[in-house]
Amino acid sequence: MQQLKERIALVARTDCRVLITGENGTGKEIVARAIQRNSQRADKPFIKVNCAAIPETLIEAELFGSERGAFTGSITTKTGKFEQADGGTIFLDEIGDMSGSAQSKVLRVLESGEITPVGSEKTIEVDVRVIAATNKNLPSLINEGKFREDLYYRLNIIPIQTPPISERKEDIPLLIQYFLAKTGKALSIDQVFSEEALAYLKTWSWPGNVRELNNFVERAVILSKNTKIDLNQAKEFIIGIPHSKIPVIDTSKTLKETRNEFEKQYIMQILKESNGNVSKASERLGIKRAHLHRKINELGIVRN
Repeated sequence: MQQLKERIALVARTDCRVLITGENGTGKEIVARAIQRNSQRADKPFIKVNCAAIPETLIEAELFGSERGAFTGSITTKTGKFEQADGGTIFLDEIGDMSGSAQSKVLRVLESGEITPVGSEKTIEVDVRVIAATNKNLPSLINEGKFREDLYYRLNIIPIQTPPISERKEDIPLLIQYFLAKTGKALSIDQVFSEEALAYLKTWSWPGNVRELNNFVERAVILSKNTKIDLNQAKEFIIGIPHSKIPVIDTSKTLKETRNEFEKQYIMQILKESNGNVSKASERLGIKRAHLHRKINELGIVRN
């Protein structure tokens, strides 16, 4: 996270395009806003566009604007997001969900600095910094023909990756303390978690990442009647976590069988998070690459 903060500070001083990647709930928008806040465009507009939430038929009008009567239902002239962001920053969230047609037009804007509203023949010059974000693997989408390679390289001048909680569990107590203070101030409630509860919460995978952890803390603060939230309450308030995330112990198996089963599931999860990269997975596991290969063979792990 310190490296992430340092990169944000360096990038903010420039107008370079940035591509932020990471799982849902890891704070990609927070990173984008931090870049804007520390840049020379801080007092200019910051316009967010959720590319996944806009229908494919409307995305171009949303981005570039439209003239009255340009399409069915267009009863007024509309200013697009790029024009609204003129002088500032446009944040293209979930860029991996953008249609192919919109991708080609965004590419032209990046190349020319001009937009053309839907239904219009005039062009409008815009001075906009572009920050994009996605939770998808864009190189894989390129191979599948679902994302333009030239657009990817136009956007990916400065890559920034937001790490999931599973890679920084030591931060969980700090994040909980922050969310406790924020929620407690808003509700005029002063609460803490017991040491046992904090230790327990560090064992969870938190698939929803920081967003899920924030929701959990708010829920605990609102529902708890005590000033100290203990272990039993912490367990009670962790709701909405997929059942598959909750460990179930089969006592009919031997210790060796149980250990092998746990090792297999754990290694499979690390391999998945490492996109099948054995070298990266072995580094995260703290073992040599050859050792990991032996484990994969011994445990019968099938790699996709």
